[in-house]
Amino acid sequence: MDTQTLASRLQALIRPGDTVWWGQATAEPLTLTRALVGHRHAIAQGGRLGIFVGIGQADTLQPAQADVFDFFGYAASGPHRQLAKAGVLDIVPSHYSHLPGLIRAGTLPADVVLVQVSPADELGRHSLSVVHEYMPAALDRARVVIAEVNPALPWTHGSRYLTADDIDLLVPAQYPPLDLGRGAPGEAEQAIARHIAGWIEDGATLQMGIGNLPEAVVAALHGHRDLGLHSGAVGDGIAALAEAGVLTNARKTVDTGLGIGGILMGGERVRRWAHRNAGFELRETRYTHDPEVLAASHKLAAINAAIEVDLTGQVNAEVAAGVYVGAVGGAVDFLRGAARSRGGLPIVALPATAKDSSRIVAALSGPVSTPRADAGLIVTEYGVADLRGATLSQRMRRMLDIAAPAHRAELERQGHALLRQCGAVFVAQPGPAAAA
Repeated sequence: MDTQTLASRLQALIRPGDTVWWGQATAEPLTLTRALVGHRHAIAQGGRLGIFVGIGQADTLQPAQADVFDFFGYAASGPHRQLAKAGVLDIVPSHYSHLPGLIRAGTLPADVVLVQVSPADELGRHSLSVVHEYMPAALDRARVVIAEVNPALPWTHGSRYLTADDIDLLVPAQYPPLDLGRGAPGEAEQAIARHIAGWIEDGATLQMGIGNLPEAVVAALHGHRDLGLHSGAVGDGIAALAEAGVLTNARKTVDTGLGIGGILMGGERVRRWAHRNAGFELRETRYTHDPEVLAASHKLAAINAAIEVDLTGQVNAEVAAGVYVGAVGGAVDFLRGAARSRGGLPIVALPATAKDSSRIVAALSGPVSTPRADAGLIVTEYGVADLRGATLSQRMRRMLDIAAPAHRAELERQGHALLRQCGAVFVAQPGPAAAA
């Protein structure tokens, strides 16, 4: 189907005032989204269209498209950061786990869903391939479902499939699947990964955030045995663990023998591993982030990143240098789940510095994405600060121990003033040393 014909078909299905959703990151259906943005004036027919924005990977969306599109969403990462910088992205400061409920209730409108699917199986079922997340909720709510089928996508097991009867328009994909590239981890990231690997026990269940750091942690776990998977994001490193016989899911107390994920965020390796893999399923957000499921998971190790953490354990994962770059995301759900899991590890990891500025701070420069009451283990290349059950003064001492040495004196000075504001007393002598 040529681009002009596709645009005409989209115009016949999409109405002025509709809100359009599609999968985030690697799940973006490029054939459909590029046709939509390229012919947006004709498709919108003089009106406007709402566009929900998730994590970005392709550069499909541009600030200039705000001439027709009203951008709103929970994330401004990757290429979508330019939308936030231009002031055309309206942020939904919601926990990621709340999105499906907000969609199903109609609070977040979802009129049209653009989705990429695998070729149908012998039963005529197209899988959602690399993603479930909030897409099943959007599909349930949508008036129109438009799909592109890509033979290079894996057919994956999951809780939702589409048949011909579910799809209003099915077109062939014109582009290869999106890969989520990773840079090589630096020395700080490798040191952090070694610290975390030392805390994770054999048989633990893994939840990984996104980015280079979680992938570095996964790479440091090849000496472990019988690890399990229950995570939102699943990258190439997880596939490597499974192929090495490290990830078996054998000791999981929930979904024993089965790895669970929400989205494949990697490249060809993880797609190849997931294809028709009966030991792996994609599930929607209301399951991957379910507090009861997480709490019941065996030794859940929740490993998430941050932009900065203050001396009491408050986490900012959303704003850097005054620009919205992240999302509230699912970190709080997983950290709370790991805290309730028997033998669980609620972990927030970050390099101690960025461009010579400390990322361990006396006061956050952005919102509190994770409150200090949910802080567990904070990890930098200098060690692990275990804040569980710690008083404010103990937290401050332990956080100073994992800050970059060049910044510790100033942080301690600022910490005294902070504690006075909190009505606490600074403990001059060190508490338990930061674990190496």
